[in-house]
Order: sequence, then structure tokens, then C-alpha cells
Amino acid sequence: MGGVRKGWLGQMGFNKGGGNINWFPGHMAAATRAIRQRLKLSDLVIEVRDARIPLSSANEDLQPMLSGKRRVIALNKQDLANRNLMHGWINYFNSCKQECLPINAHSRSSVQKLLDLVEFKLKEVMTREPTLLVLVLGVPNVGKSALINSIHQIALSRFPVQEKMKKARVGPLPGVTQDIAGFKIAHRPSVYVLDTPGVLVPSIPDIETGLKLALAGSVKDSVVGEERIAQYLLAVLNTRGTPLHWKHLVSRESEDLHLELDKKPESNIKDLQNKSKKPINKSDVYRVQDMISEVQRTLYITHSEFNGSLEDECDLETLIDHQFEALQKALKIPHKASEARIMVSKKFLTLFRTGKLGSFILDDVPDASDSVS
Repeated sequence: MGGVRKGWLGQMGFNKGGGNINWFPGHMAAATRAIRQRLKLSDLVIEVRDARIPLSSANEDLQPMLSGKRRVIALNKQDLANRNLMHGWINYFNSCKQECLPINAHSRSSVQKLLDLVEFKLKEVMTREPTLLVLVLGVPNVGKSALINSIHQIALSRFPVQEKMKKARVGPLPGVTQDIAGFKIAHRPSVYVLDTPGVLVPSIPDIETGLKLALAGSVKDSVVGEERIAQYLLAVLNTRGTPLHWKHLVSRESEDLHLELDKKPESNIKDLQNKSKKPINKSDVYRVQDMISEVQRTLYITHSEFNGSLEDECDLETLIDHQFEALQKALKIPHKASEARIMVSKKFLTLFRTGKLGSFILDDVPDASDSVS
């Protein structure tokens, strides 16, 4: 992290007293037991992880069982991760003798590559087993159900005679899939893919790991708090010097920017979260691209004018407080809004989670320096 002490951000003042992060609803306990039983019967496991947090998005409680299984680690959401750093992660997993493949669950060609790898790893077993079971698992909101749906589409095109099966439910919030459903994807031998609920460990003792999971959407915002998550995101961006990558935005003339934006359709930030919703009244529409540029420009200015030490917790917290105030203006949130910081946090997190601020890898890359594309 560019010379800054690693692993200390989670211990900063705004997290002191927060304790372990716990989000383990009743269905997770039942699902974990069911997953353990199915793991014993599975011929191969597709472990889906978030490409932005390849280590933090692993369920540590299941790793001992997974280590003895045929396994492919699918690093999903590669479009939201820094591609310049992905090769470092691939090399890392290869050095651990773990098959790893970056994917985009919404891309047919990307999922096809994953299926080709799965078929290759099952080739030996296919010759002697009439039925094979592939288990898809991972922590909440890493894209397991989206992956299952893409596999469905490929399977139906391969085997049009097989009966159509219900798609897995997909949603922007963790915990959408709450039971275990099976889907047949091939004949001779019969291959079944099981989609499972996202499950976490009962308690996340490492606060920074918990914050990374919350930032990626694997833990419900209400468990950690939007403001706390946004503070952590700002801490990460500042200590890594990310705002310095947006220096070019300061020199751009506002008039030129608006002339360019006039050619683009208007959009509201809520459209980023749910494209199915109808646009709200035009008087309330905020141009997303304009908002992104203002946010990036604001973070660059506040970061470049900062005279304190990023390695000093108090100084960094002072910078973050100043950035919240500046972001309130950039996001055009009313000055007297009683919940201004919460509103800033929600909008800021949405921009990050939808990739509008850039592509990132939040976990420290083995033998590499963090950067932003």
C-alpha cells in the first residue's frame, strides 16, 4: 500500500470499539451444514470469489474441506478489478497449486472458458462415472447466481431437448439465494450444477477483512453502517494515492465538460443500482458522468492540498472528515440535510460498487504495488 503500514486501516479511530463484524442469519447456519454435506459428494467445486478481494472473499471455515477437492477459483467481477494486477493474483494462486480464472459472470464467452476448464478437470472422472456433481459456492454477493444463469443459457443451447429449469434468483443485495437448487447442464455423463446460498463465517475477527467484504457488498450495509464503510473506502483511496490519478480532471474546463455531457442521455444515480426503474422527473435528474467527474476532482483537490501525514491516524481522519464535507457539495446534497453524511456515503459507495470511480483491487497484491487503472 505504497509505504503505508498494511492492515492498520481497520483499527483506525472510526472503527475502535466496533468489535468483530458478525452477519450470520439463521439461513446461513443451515446452508453451511447443507454445503458441507454436498461437498462430500461433489466431484468438483467452483469457488466464486470477488476479483477485487481474492483472499478476503474466501470463506475460511470451508477451506479445509475445499483443499482436498478438485477446485476452480473463479475470480468474478473482473471488470471491476484492476486488470493490470490480475496476472499477479493468477501467479499467486498457481504458486499455491490452485486453479484460478478471472471471469465476468454476465459474459457468455467468459463463462464458456470457465466451463471448458471445468470439463478439462473432470475429463478423467467422466470416463468412469455416470453422474457428476459440480458445486458452486462463495460468500454473499460475489455473483454465484449470475454465473449459474449464464451456465444455464449455455447448457440450453448445447442441449435444447433437456427440460427448461428455473433460473437462479439474482439481486444486488447479499443473501438472495437462501436454499440449494440443482441444475442439469449436460448428458452422458449427466452433470449437475448446484447453486448454493452465500455463506460467511459466523464471526469475522479481522476488522479490515470485514470492511472489505462490506465495501464489496458481501455484508449488508446496515450491519456495518454506510458511513463507516465510506470512511474505510476513503482511507484506502487516500493511502494508496488513488486521487492523484485524477489530476487531469482539474485542468478540464467546466464548459467543455458540460458541452460533452449535453450529448449524453441524462441519468440518475439510482439507475446504477436498478436499471429496471423508470427515470424520475427530469427536474431531479443528476447527470451521473458529471457527478463522477466532480467526485474525482474533489478527491484529487482535497488529497493534493492535504499537509498532514497519511501514516498518522488522526491526520488521515481529519482529511476524511474534510472530504465528506467537500463531497457533500460535489454530490449536491443540501447543506442542512440532517443525514448528510449518510447520503454522501450511500451515493459514494454506489459509484464505487458500480465501477464508476475506476477498477480496483482492495486486497494487497502479493509482491506487487497497488494501483488504479
